[in-house]
Amino acid sequence: MAKPLILVTNDDGITAPGLRSLVGFMSALGDVIVVAPDSPQSGMGHAITLDNTLYTKRMTKDFNDGAKEEYSCSGTPADCVKLGLQELSERKPDICVSGINHGSNSSINVIYSGTMSAAIEAGIEGIPAIGFSLCDYTWRADFSATKIFVQKIVAEALKNGIPQGVVLNVNIPKLEEKAIKGIKICRQARANWKEKFDKRTSPMGKDYYWLTGEFELLDKGEDTDEWALANGYISVVPTQFDLTAHHTIQQINTWSLNES
Repeated sequence: MAKPLILVTNDDGITAPGLRSLVGFMSALGDVIVVAPDSPQSGMGHAITLDNTLYTKRMTKDFNDGAKEEYSCSGTPADCVKLGLQELSERKPDICVSGINHGSNSSINVIYSGTMSAAIEAGIEGIPAIGFSLCDYTWRADFSATKIFVQKIVAEALKNGIPQGVVLNVNIPKLEEKAIKGIKICRQARANWKEKFDKRTSPMGKDYYWLTGEFELLDKGEDTDEWALANGYISVVPTQFDLTAHHTIQQINTWSLNES
């Protein structure tokens, strides 16, 4: 039997240490094809390229982490997955894994995440998909403690499958392996960003802005991803891309929308 084919992507770029670690972890589980942005695309969400050309480049640099084929892409994380599935892979991948992101994608951050949007794009195409993030924003983050957990989660997904229409959002606390208490299946915590703009003026007299803000946790539940991470657990949130608020349909049907 052929080994599982694993599509690896991310939003931090093809040279990011998190992606290089993930490729190495996945090479022990199957054949790996990498399609990742040629430059950082953090916070890109589910953007796709419509009014510009897309370029891919087959990488010849030997990263020594086990990938069979690697391509950099000039587009967004979602573009990378589209091209990987439609143009660059000789057969349908058995799973898509995205990351390992440098920084958390828990709670409301999933909305903005290029890492998760890449995984969601694969899910839309019917490919089981998982986004992985480590709660460490530094470029030199140590991903070694994540190996055993990442491999276990992917192996179980390959064995058992992921429900149709669902993508897993996995966040890993910044801890040594022995300090991680385990893995918890969670719901997304209710939170938002209390944002503001730092307004400045350039030497030429033109105003410009830096987006800043503070994360505001509005959820005290002990079944959330934020609680799990704060208490030493890896959080796994089953995330769906059907955004319909099904529980409100009956209520909104009471509105007088068709009355003249």
